[in-house]
Amino acid sequence: AAGSRVRLLQAVDTEHTVDSVEWCPLEGCRHLLACGTYQLRKPEDQPADPESKSGLDVDAPPIRLGRLYLYSFNEDSSPCPLVEVQRRDTSAILDMKWCHIAVAGHALLGVADASGSIELLRLVRSENSHTLQPFSHFALEKQCLALSLDWSTGKAGRASDQPLKIIGSDSSGQLHLLQAHQAGPGMQAVGTWQAHHLEAWVAAFDYWQTEVVYSGGDDGLLKGWDTRTPGTSVFTSRRHSMGVCSIQSSPHCENILATGSYDEHVLLWDTRSMKEPLADMPVQGGVWRLKWHPFHSHLLLAACMHGGFTIFSCQKAIEENQEVFPVTLSYTLPNSLVYGVDWSWLYFRRLPQTRPSFCLGSSPGSDLGARTADPVYTLKVAAQSPAPCFERLADADGEGGTKHQSGGKLKSPLQPLAEEKSGGRLHASGIKICDCDQHLEAATSDASLLATCSFYDHVLHLWKWENS
Repeated sequence: AAGSRVRLLQAVDTEHTVDSVEWCPLEGCRHLLACGTYQLRKPEDQPADPESKSGLDVDAPPIRLGRLYLYSFNEDSSPCPLVEVQRRDTSAILDMKWCHIAVAGHALLGVADASGSIELLRLVRSENSHTLQPFSHFALEKQCLALSLDWSTGKAGRASDQPLKIIGSDSSGQLHLLQAHQAGPGMQAVGTWQAHHLEAWVAAFDYWQTEVVYSGGDDGLLKGWDTRTPGTSVFTSRRHSMGVCSIQSSPHCENILATGSYDEHVLLWDTRSMKEPLADMPVQGGVWRLKWHPFHSHLLLAACMHGGFTIFSCQKAIEENQEVFPVTLSYTLPNSLVYGVDWSWLYFRRLPQTRPSFCLGSSPGSDLGARTADPVYTLKVAAQSPAPCFERLADADGEGGTKHQSGGKLKSPLQPLAEEKSGGRLHASGIKICDCDQHLEAATSDASLLATCSFYDHVLHLWKWENS
């Protein structure tokens, strides 16, 4: 872990407890970050029911409130590059995922919420802004919470004729397979089945065989399903000793699956043989979310609740069958639980001496492709935020430390940037942050942006991670 460091660029107070962050993966929209909150409010915080004889609803359940924030990442707004462009009050949000392809010309965000619904929001671009607007809605079951969702589009190179599917899970232990219509709004139920006896914390597609889905439950079971015969599990693993709450298929390496649990272990699997994992890595804290890096196939990011967040290098575990994989960086946020993490699809590219022409996105008139000047809202900065005056460094064991830089500046800060006419953004150091796959092969492997959110202190954190 020596040489790995993470710099806190910004901390934003989300006001409500926060549990989900997702960067948009579509070209031209990769500067957009969605953030979802989950706030429990006691019934006594609400006005008493006038029809209640006593004026008090003693047995009323807690009210679950949510808010969806949309932020725009603008480097020329340094030292506060994230600016809020929209907020929507909703039911409490438990999970969110962007679809990896445009649907009817728009980016789509799927949201699983405490009302027991999966809602699709489409990203609409006006002259100077982006907003998320309702597109489609599907109620899973009454008196349950929608706990997770995943799209079948997670792997690059998906065939255009494949159906667009969503798998969702709920608090009654059921899985719900839905099909979304690519030509317009609407979701159709394909199948529903009982997968776990307790909460089905997570459901995820095998991105290489999208008829296969995986699920994890509070019963400690990891299961595989062939959706062509729903209700019959392909395998059941008891390798995790507590509830399984995170699963992600690798979008880069066929047959590679990562799972995480309350048992504080991350397991790597070869899906061709699910009797024993390829590798087992203990962490500090329950593993609520796992995210493979969008471009660097060996990097895995984990939200470890009270253990903060951890970055793993899985290359030797995958390629050489090593039974453990090293921690590249582990950073603990005191007095909080990290539930949400995500890598940004923006990437750093070192410029050649001769600057190439460089264009963003897609055709004129599309809602995708062209960057817009999203309006800047005043953000409530987290009181404890040290950004941008501290540098987080990993010591030899990968644990986060704090090092103050003289003069109150980062050692190598993100400089204020000027927008290039060609669509990219240029650092004074000759590194460009890019939102286009045209020069992806030149992406630097030693720098990434990522976002995390911590629950009790209701803070969204923006980080720059460097691995030298």
